[in-house]
Amino acid sequence: MSVWDALIGQDHVVTELRETLASPGAMTHAWLFTGPPGSGRSVAATAFAAALQCRNEPRGCGECDSCRQVLAGTHPDVTRVTTEKVVIAMEEVRGLIQVAQRAPSAGGWRIILVEDADRMLERTSNVLLKSIEEPPERTIWLLCAPSTEDVIMTIRSRCRHVGLRIPPVEAIANLLATRDGIDEDVARAAARAAQCHVGMARRLATDDAARSRRLTILQLPLNIRSVPDAVIAAARLVDLAKDDAAAATEDRDRIEREKLLRDLGVEDGTTRLPPAVRSRVKQLEEDQKRRATRFQRDVLDRIMVDLLSLYRDVVVTQLGASTALINADLKGDIERIAHGGTLAGSVQRMAAVEDARRRLAANVAPLLAVEAMLVAIRPQA
Repeated sequence: MSVWDALIGQDHVVTELRETLASPGAMTHAWLFTGPPGSGRSVAATAFAAALQCRNEPRGCGECDSCRQVLAGTHPDVTRVTTEKVVIAMEEVRGLIQVAQRAPSAGGWRIILVEDADRMLERTSNVLLKSIEEPPERTIWLLCAPSTEDVIMTIRSRCRHVGLRIPPVEAIANLLATRDGIDEDVARAAARAAQCHVGMARRLATDDAARSRRLTILQLPLNIRSVPDAVIAAARLVDLAKDDAAAATEDRDRIEREKLLRDLGVEDGTTRLPPAVRSRVKQLEEDQKRRATRFQRDVLDRIMVDLLSLYRDVVVTQLGASTALINADLKGDIERIAHGGTLAGSVQRMAAVEDARRRLAANVAPLLAVEAMLVAIRPQA
C-alpha cells in the first residue's frame, strides 16, 4: 500500500507529483495545494511529504520507516501546522521560519506543511514571504488552502500550484465500502449527502445521530413561515453549533488545564493561583476560546453547505434536469418547494446562504448572520 492510495479520485495529482519525484531538477521549493473541503488537499500534501522522505523506489512506498513516520506525524524533518483557532498567529509563523532554517537531520528534506494557509492574515503572510522567496537549499514549503485566491498574491506567485478536484461519488462510496465495510447503498447515499467530503461521508454512513441531525437541519426552512419563526430557528441553529463546540472541546480543555497546572507545580483544585501561573492559565483559556469559536463557525458553515444542497436540488427539479438529487430522501419536500416557488426565488435563497457564509468568514456575529439568512430564505407571502 503506497502513500498515494489515500488520494481518492485525484489521479492527475498523483501523476504530477510522481513525475516531479522522478525528475529531481523539477523540484520546487514551495507548493500550494488547493481544493474544496473534503477534496484531500492536506492528504495530498502529506503523501507528497512522505514520498520526498521515502528511501525506496518508487518513492512513496508507504512501508519504510520514513513514510510511516511522516504519515504518523513523527518524522523529525517534517513540521506539520494545523490551527484550531480562527487564524494562524504571527508568533507561530515566526517559529516556522526558524525551523525552516535548520538542515534536515534524518531525511533528505526539511519540510514545512501548513494546513489552512488561508487562515493567515495578510501581515502574517508577509512575514512568511521572505522565507518562501529565499529558503535554504533543502527546505520545502507545502501550503494548503481552498483556492489560490485565499492566499495573498505575493505568496501564490512563488508557489507551484497543485489543484485538486471534488472526487466522484462512486470513488468515495467504493472507499467506504472497501475500507470500512459499509453497505454500498448506504455508502453511496452518504457520499452524495456529504457532497464527496470523505470525512463527512464516513460520519454520515456510520453515525445515526449525524444523519438525524442533518435531516432536522434540512427540514428547518420548511417550517419557517414568518420573521419570528426565522429568528427562533436562527437561535436554535446557533445554540446547536455552540453545543457541538462545547461537546467537542470540553474534555480536551479540562485535560489541557490539568496538564498545565501539573507542569507548573500547582495542585489541582487550588483556588488562588500565583500571578505567573494565572497569566499562563489565562493564555490557555484564550486559546481554548478561539478554538471553540472556530469549531462553532465550522459547524455553522457545514449547516449552510447542507442548506445549499437542498436549494440546489430544488433548482435541479425546477429545471427538469436529469442530475441526481443530493438529498434524495427529501424528494417529496424538494418537489413541493420547487412547484410552489420560482427558479429566481431559489437562486436568491442560495445567494442568501452564500452571503451568510461570507459574513461568518468576516467575523460577523453568528446569530446576526444566521438570522439574516433565514429571514431571506423564508417563503414570501
